[in-house]
Amino acid sequence: MSRIFKIFAFAEAVSWGLLLIGMFFKWVLKTTEVGVQIAGPIHGVMFIGYVLCALKLWQEKSWPNKTIGIGLLCAVIPFATIWFEKRAEARGELGDEPRQTPLAR
Repeated sequence: MSRIFKIFAFAEAVSWGLLLIGMFFKWVLKTTEVGVQIAGPIHGVMFIGYVLCALKLWQEKSWPNKTIGIGLLCAVIPFATIWFEKRAEARGELGDEPRQTPLAR
């Protein structure tokens, strides 16, 4: 499940970027809605996938409520899912070994 979560965290962030670009063309340049029409549903699927994976990991890994709360909040902040995934990995919350950094030694 951790690997799928990492994929959704990245894909959700990328789809956020595409949706923001589509919104720029639609609302700022007022040229086309195609970007929003394409990126909107893709982002919706990636968002739901990320949230479902996060909830499953909360259950499987017994995450504290604070961790899942931050993870879910990151789903609505553009690009924050990548930060949360890296944070969770570094803390060993994905079932992976924590990364060794000079400060952790």
